[in-house]
Amino acid sequence: MRLVDLADAGPECGGKAYALGRLVRAGVDVPEGVVALGEVDALALREVLARLGEPLAVRSSGLHEDSASASFAGQLETVLGVAGTEAVAEAVERCARSGGTDRARAYARRLGRTTETRVPVIVQRLVAAQVAGVAFTREPTTGADAVVIEAARGLGESVVGGTVVPDRYTVSGGSGIGGVEVRVGSKATRVDLGPDGLRRSAVGYADRRRPSLTDAMAAEVAEAARHVEAVLGHAVDVEWAVEGDRLWVLQARPITTSAFSRSRRSGHDTGRVLVSGTGSSSGTVGGTARVVRGVDEFGRIGPGDILVCRTTDPAWTPLFGIVAAVVTETGGLLSHASIVAREAGIPAVVGAVGALSRIGDGEAVVVDGARGTVAAPARLSEHRRGE
Repeated sequence: MRLVDLADAGPECGGKAYALGRLVRAGVDVPEGVVALGEVDALALREVLARLGEPLAVRSSGLHEDSASASFAGQLETVLGVAGTEAVAEAVERCARSGGTDRARAYARRLGRTTETRVPVIVQRLVAAQVAGVAFTREPTTGADAVVIEAARGLGESVVGGTVVPDRYTVSGGSGIGGVEVRVGSKATRVDLGPDGLRRSAVGYADRRRPSLTDAMAAEVAEAARHVEAVLGHAVDVEWAVEGDRLWVLQARPITTSAFSRSRRSGHDTGRVLVSGTGSSSGTVGGTARVVRGVDEFGRIGPGDILVCRTTDPAWTPLFGIVAAVVTETGGLLSHASIVAREAGIPAVVGAVGALSRIGDGEAVVVDGARGTVAAPARLSEHRRGE
């Protein structure tokens, strides 16, 4: 095993590590870490633990990952809250081999890419975040010049994984920092580091209704994202975390904006709106709704169907190459599922509360990924009114 200090990471360390290395060299606050190349060496990892402390965050850094045309968002492995030499060695091996998983291969095939049998792996100090999330330096569905931030309390897994409806902040001002527009999400759960690893817990009602960031904090995140954009030379998707009074950059990659022009549209007229949420991938398409609650139901989904579910995880990625649109009850504009839907060029509506109960399995629906609505076709709505 060869270990490369994150501050020295070059292209051979993979897209994620190389971007972070450039940021470290530019003075951006990035958690200290190393990149592991080659077969796992427990003795070398023991020295890493002695240097970085515990717990650790272990993340893949594929050579094709985090590029301008393919983010591989959520497709390769990340393991958080790892402690002990044996556990770290297992996490590094798991991440290193994740380029060969079925989901990563399916994602790569859809974009005409290849995957690596073994990828570089980043080992970093885990930031015990009080608040974390994602920031885009362009509005992801239109390309407008504004910083869009999604945030929730605890570690950023809730936001990137789409398991909560996060707070959203739109910071105007082009290359500068202007006004802050806030949309408070439900944030029903949070993920934190517990004594035995990560734990998910319910969020009290008062904290659900209270924004996770002040306007001043949102402006600070936006300013940091703009600085990252300036260093890397392109519009960026930044994962960030606040620990105490310090803002950390955890990841930065290009925004895959080519989906703006690829989203499918149809001539469907819509009638009664069944459910609404956040339009996270533009386009309008009609199809048959398939309400899916788990991977054991994937066999019911056919080409052109509309996937309706509570949330998705990376194991669901192959479905994005089959279905015509995706509707989820949780998640935000900047979640992994939204990113992959935009790359696949299919409309998506996320944070559509009540979708599983309000949309019938097998029902004809029209999904509008710009407006964030799921509706019955117009003629069907007219027929129902006449019944």
